[in-house]
Amino acid sequence: MMEDMPKTSARLLSLLSLLQARRDWPGADLAERLEVSPRTVRRDIDRLRELGYPIATMKGPDGGYRLSAGSELPPLLFDDDQAVALAAALQAAVVGGGGGMEEAAMRALHTVRQVMPSRLRRRVDMFRVTAIGSASGQPSAVGVDVLMALSSAIHAREVLRFDYTDAPRRAEPHHLVTRAGRWYLLAWDLDRDAWRVFRADRVSPRIPTGPRFTPREVPGGDVAAFVTNRFKGSDGAAGWPCRGEVILHAAIADVAPFVHDAVVEELGPDRCRLTLGAWSWPALAAAVGAFDAEVEVVGPPGLKAAFALLARRYAAAARGTS
Repeated sequence: MMEDMPKTSARLLSLLSLLQARRDWPGADLAERLEVSPRTVRRDIDRLRELGYPIATMKGPDGGYRLSAGSELPPLLFDDDQAVALAAALQAAVVGGGGGMEEAAMRALHTVRQVMPSRLRRRVDMFRVTAIGSASGQPSAVGVDVLMALSSAIHAREVLRFDYTDAPRRAEPHHLVTRAGRWYLLAWDLDRDAWRVFRADRVSPRIPTGPRFTPREVPGGDVAAFVTNRFKGSDGAAGWPCRGEVILHAAIADVAPFVHDAVVEELGPDRCRLTLGAWSWPALAAAVGAFDAEVEVVGPPGLKAAFALLARRYAAAARGTS
């Protein structure tokens, strides 16, 4: 009987995950997904109810189940990735500040860490983040596996090999940073011999990592100040009534010196991402068109419409018509 306990616990976790993912579940569908008999599903449902989960039985030809909201908090069951993601989010809240949630987040992080198995606790303890400013802003979707891979390389002081957009990169990872809802990696770019701030949602780590390295001193010794200075153009551009993002097929060295109140991010030897603002969409499109390079409009739709408007105007000017 004891040999079946791990299998049963894993099945209960899978059953609970299914109930959380969809409002109503026919019993037969649950049995098929879990590869067990309907009788086993009924028995597992009873076990979850004993743990405090309010699972209602639906009437009908096949019957079914629904996880409802309860009046008390039952024991929470997480798989490994969920547990690590929760701990990472709590740690970001602790260091991020604002809203008066830091103390509560710290207590919750301590509670979650205490009940984690050692294998997960080690992963969480490697996770260190520097938060800059508030958490407001457009969030970026970053997988917990990516964040943990970056944290592991930073902790081990190992060269990170990764794909960034469509280009392979090598860098010495130093700090994981969160700013305005987005995650960034501050690293020394070995291919360009310079400090870089990479967006974590565009990083695809490669395995294995490279050799160990000796950490470098961040210019000025202040990670938050250094990264904030890199984003100074972003903060300035935010004041413009129209703000857009494009990809230029040009080297960053041919773009960055000629723009102000803008953010230029290198995507490869001959590609960079440009985010800037202007008083109107046509003015913004015209500013981008000043570069002798192919342009990919990321957005928003107003900028795309402005490019179409200018294209018609320029075409008419080329034909000598109005």
